[in-house]
Amino acid sequence: MTVVPTAARTRRATLCALIAVALLCLVGAPAASAKKNHHGDLSVTKTAFNAATGEKSDKYTLSNGRMTASIITYGGIIQSLSVPDRKGRQANVTLGFDTLDGYLSDAYKKSNPYFGAIIGRYGNRIANGKFSIDGTEYTLDINNPPNSLHGGFDGFNTQTWEATPIERRRYVGVSMHRVSLAGEGGADPLTGYPGNLDVTVDYTLDRKNRLRIDYTATTDAPTVINLTNHAYWNLGGEGSGTIYDHQLKINADRYNPVNDVLIPTGIDPVAGTPFDFTRFHAIGERIRGNDQQLVFGRGYDHNWVLNPPRGPRGLNLAAKLVDPASGRRLTIKTDEPGIQFYSGNFLDGTLYGTSGRQYRQGDGLALETQHFPDSPNHQGDPEWPTTVLRPGQTYRSTTVDAFSVVRKHGHH
Repeated sequence: MTVVPTAARTRRATLCALIAVALLCLVGAPAASAKKNHHGDLSVTKTAFNAATGEKSDKYTLSNGRMTASIITYGGIIQSLSVPDRKGRQANVTLGFDTLDGYLSDAYKKSNPYFGAIIGRYGNRIANGKFSIDGTEYTLDINNPPNSLHGGFDGFNTQTWEATPIERRRYVGVSMHRVSLAGEGGADPLTGYPGNLDVTVDYTLDRKNRLRIDYTATTDAPTVINLTNHAYWNLGGEGSGTIYDHQLKINADRYNPVNDVLIPTGIDPVAGTPFDFTRFHAIGERIRGNDQQLVFGRGYDHNWVLNPPRGPRGLNLAAKLVDPASGRRLTIKTDEPGIQFYSGNFLDGTLYGTSGRQYRQGDGLALETQHFPDSPNHQGDPEWPTTVLRPGQTYRSTTVDAFSVVRKHGHH
């Protein structure tokens, strides 16, 4: 046992205190509002994400040391997602705002691009806002005339979700939960979506730069459901310009052509059309061609019918997206039968995002894993998987967004 004299102890304590202060100055003190939990290189941090007008929200930031994803409780929105490029430089690759005020602004509500939000009860369009189950007709909000889109005026993207952090040895995340009451999504509560729907959406991040989204739901009455996420990607970095140079590949030999109000008219092969992404194509390569389907959508705004999985287990490859300039690559796997590719056609320059830069047409794209648009009006058609959920059943859906880099140009 060694005894240190009092004077020496005092000098040592003073030295330690000075070192501690110096380190604190270098790294910065943690925000008082933050709650951080670590599991090795994995962490989940909770901070306030409130609006200047008083509306409250929380932000959960998931990190694995190389990639971070921030999810807010308002709309269950992926507010930012930062990943490295081929040189290790970080950039936020999803469109959004740096404050809650952006998502609540009149400009945002008017254009309503659904940046990063959980979409429900029904992702995509339902023709004329009407469908029937067991002989009963239900009438929905006509928020995309003449159709209902993404759950109506007050869809899941406008709701504040209850959140619980997730901490595991191999991943961290946040679990979002809410109960959608019967009648939501309709002007008349008696004719909106039927059934009380209990919904949980789990976002998890692992050490391999994979953001996984697991959806589960149960109902107390027959209803329809089609949940997805509406993140807009720009792998060059949010606010960096258009995605027209991005290379896209979709694992689909068929797609849903649409009419002039973007309701599917059937299922057609992609071969010989600008919708053939069975091998990599630049998004801008054919987008301005005089194709009737591109005219209807003002670009790409269609659902692709994914090819069946090759094996009996695991998730199906849906799409790959590569930015040749930065080398960032997004690989999407899912158990959903379709994926909606939307090329940001209605971004009109009225919104300024996280970087303070203007969002214009083509500055981001969405790849929404889903069942097919207007499926509730195709019940009984074997080519249109059902979206009906009944009491005693559990809705489950999983999508994984995996981020990596391509080391050389031309290698996808």
